[in-house]
Amino acid sequence: MERNSHILRIKKQHSIYYSYFRRFHRNYTIYRPHEKTMSQTSDGDGLLIPISKHDNIQGTIDAQTILVKYGDYQCLSCGEVHRMIQEIQQQIQLCFVFRHYPRIHIHFQAQKAAEAAEAAAAQNKFWQMHNLLFENQYALNNGHLLEYANEIQLDINRFLQDMTGHVHAERVAQNIQGGIQSGVSNTPALFINGVRYWDAWDTERLLAAILDQRLRQHAS
Repeated sequence: MERNSHILRIKKQHSIYYSYFRRFHRNYTIYRPHEKTMSQTSDGDGLLIPISKHDNIQGTIDAQTILVKYGDYQCLSCGEVHRMIQEIQQQIQLCFVFRHYPRIHIHFQAQKAAEAAEAAAAQNKFWQMHNLLFENQYALNNGHLLEYANEIQLDINRFLQDMTGHVHAERVAQNIQGGIQSGVSNTPALFINGVRYWDAWDTERLLAAILDQRLRQHAS
């Protein structure tokens, strides 16, 4: 009798989740930032939007190196750079900032993945969701996002309400706009102490560029 009651509770819960996500899928809107004039944008070499309390930050902002990444959870190159940065974080101390730049014209699940990460951030679990999204880039549909939310023990009702209501879409749009102002047009895009990294996506080269920026900072 107790087992049957447990099964009924699970079925009821899944029915509620399914209803939420049907609404989410039906009402889903792609958010696009307003275009800026050329005078409001960078030449692509400098970060124009300073780090703030609204950013998702690992480490402290007084670190010698601040590495800012504009990324897209469905972009495979972003996934490779994610792993590179994790390797570098094992070797040196730095402040890492992730900003969203979903390329919605080619990655159709990137926007909602970004919103899912921000919904997790609202419950102080951004980095847990961030890592899961990059570890599962081929599995970003609604059901998978719900699984990840469960895995990191989010308040599921709150998560679903945030997703269906696009509560964090404006935050994602602000990140995109900031990227455009700093000359970002593709992903991944990295800035080391405010300077754009243009070299190859290679752990050793990125680490060398970070150390070089530190030397330049000390010399100036």
